[in-house]
Amino acid sequence: MQPHIAFLTPMAAPTLEVIHRLKPEGFTIAFAKTNEQSEHLEMVRHADVLMAAGTFITAEMIAQAPRLKLIQKWGIGVDKIDLEAAKGAGVTVAITAGATSIPVSEHTLMLILATSRRLPLAHRSLQEGKWIASELRTVCAKLDGKTVGLFGFGNIARFVAKRLGGFDVNIIYHSRTRLDPAIEKQLNVQYVDFDTLLSQSDILSLHAPLTEHTKHLFNAQTFGKMKRGAMLINTARGELIDETALVDALRSGQLSSAGLDTFEGEPPRADHPLLHMDQVVATPHSAGGVYDNVPHIVGHMYRNIELYFNKQALDASDLIVAPPR
Repeated sequence: MQPHIAFLTPMAAPTLEVIHRLKPEGFTIAFAKTNEQSEHLEMVRHADVLMAAGTFITAEMIAQAPRLKLIQKWGIGVDKIDLEAAKGAGVTVAITAGATSIPVSEHTLMLILATSRRLPLAHRSLQEGKWIASELRTVCAKLDGKTVGLFGFGNIARFVAKRLGGFDVNIIYHSRTRLDPAIEKQLNVQYVDFDTLLSQSDILSLHAPLTEHTKHLFNAQTFGKMKRGAMLINTARGELIDETALVDALRSGQLSSAGLDTFEGEPPRADHPLLHMDQVVATPHSAGGVYDNVPHIVGHMYRNIELYFNKQALDASDLIVAPPR
């Protein structure tokens, strides 16, 4: 019997075409049409492999997938996968380490610049027949000379630092593990403790995974330690931020602005306050979503699947739950 892949995350037709076209020989694949759990539960019953982007893969789904051997994640975040259930069932979990680092880092820089210059407000005002150049001058800021803080320093943050090298900025970072001094020198970054990161950053960009320790780490207390008028950027996970506290910090002026690609609940409701504030630039968790990167990431996923079924080792950076021995 050919191994069967269930792709659980609905995608636009051009993306599905690439996924189907690059499928290795010897595998079959089915695509979810909705995000409904009932459809997913039916699909997983016949699956040897689950592929997913932002879809939840629950313990119930894993329990109802008797043939399941591998969960292959599109991207790097595994907070929506029940890893304990996968481990208990002997199911391998793999990511595509580094596959979206470049587009997410570019999106991060875009959010920094668009938020600094109030790009949506400027565009919308012209659509409404207004000319607010004078008003924009009072709320916009340059990037030159600013201190940019990076919370977390994995692949994406490294690419952000590299791209910021073209601007005259001071880059500081905080992460669980400090870089080798030679890499710090190469990237022109300085390690600081968490409180210093908060107090010195004019722009703070989040690049950490969601864990029990990072959930709502950025809250009223944290914002109170930040430089008044600082900007917050998030292309990581929405749950890193207490959104109620963020709204309050923006309204009070403790934070000047925010650029957000991720939210606590996705999609956020249409009346969410953060979507109706002139000092916020928001995008729909699309930082890694560029079409010319699709073949690269899909190829990465299929390579892992082929390695697994050929009983070859996956790259250690891709393995979240290792195959059972």
